[in-house]
Amino acid sequence: MNLALIIIIIVAIVLAIVGGLNAAFQWLLWVALIVAVIAIIAFLFRVISGRKSV
Repeated sequence: MNLALIIIIIVAIVLAIVGGLNAAFQWLLWVALIVAVIAIIAFLFRVISGRKSV
C-alpha cells in the first residue's frame, strides 16, 4: 500500500478511538468514519486499476 494511504488509515483509527472515548468529541467519530471510507475507496481503486508507478 501507499505510505500516504497507511497514514490516512492510522489517522482514521486514532480519530475513531478518541471519538469513542470522549463524548464531547463525538464529531471526531464521524470524521474518522469519513476518512476511513475515503481511504478504503482509494485502496480499492488502486487494486482494481492495477499498481502503476507514477
